Amino acid sequence: MTEMSGNKTNEQLKTEVGQFWSRASCGENLYLQGFSLHDYRNQMMERYRLEPYIPTFANAPTWKDKKVLEIGVGLGSDHQLFAEAGAILSGIDYTERAIEHTKRRFALFNLQSELRRADTEDLPFSDDSFDLVYSWGVIHHSPNTRKAAREILRVLKPGGTFKVMIYHKWSLVGLMLWLRYGLFTGRPFTSLDLLYAEHLESPGTKAYTIEQAAELFSGAVDLTQTVILTHGDLLESAAGQRHQGHAIAVARKIWPRWFFRRFAQRYGLFLLIEGRKPSGQALR
Repeated sequence: MTEMSGNKTNEQLKTEVGQFWSRASCGENLYLQGFSLHDYRNQMMERYRLEPYIPTFANAPTWKDKKVLEIGVGLGSDHQLFAEAGAILSGIDYTERAIEHTKRRFALFNLQSELRRADTEDLPFSDDSFDLVYSWGVIHHSPNTRKAAREILRVLKPGGTFKVMIYHKWSLVGLMLWLRYGLFTGRPFTSLDLLYAEHLESPGTKAYTIEQAAELFSGAVDLTQTVILTHGDLLESAAGQRHQGHAIAVARKIWPRWFFRRFAQRYGLFLLIEGRKPSGQALR
């Protein structure tokens, strides 16, 4: 899998990705009605109604009094889980918009975190700094996801844990992209990599097979990967910031959810990856 998109440089893609998510943080236009404590609480409830596996995967109470870094804080919901559990918390995001959202949220809930704008490909932390690095649906937007994964391992303490969600290539969402932007436009041989990069979310978005994901975190130990069939695969919710209109409304009515729930569990969009940095070993 290429880490670039077309002839664009890493920096050009970063600029485009930053511009995309600066217009609205992930889920902002869909689930956040305002900026009050009530609004942020409702957004959090809706997030975990649609994605109930997130709190289980994060397992925030385990990290009480541990040093935790979240890469890509977004609207701050998952960050709030770790803060309320008593983690010693740091968080970064590539956009000031997300950092402002999370700071506002934490002020309303009287929570603490060291928050800053930063690039996941060049984390502003020393080697061996954190007990846990957590990131949900972020590093696949980075132009050089491989470098982002190496940075995650670098800043982990020896024996430290990473919990990361990236997009899974062989997903029902990928099938929908192929139908809409491949088959139905007379381009049935368009690659899934190109379809994800051009049509899913921010420019250059990537999705990985299980084997490719393992390679991203090569050298880690106790690696586990779990594919999740999502509300996006089943068209049970709003379809994201780029996909609105009549076609998606029709698809939502005819999509055979019962069939996919029974026979397509392996073809979800979310790939949950967990592993550890080897004890007593530096990874570069």
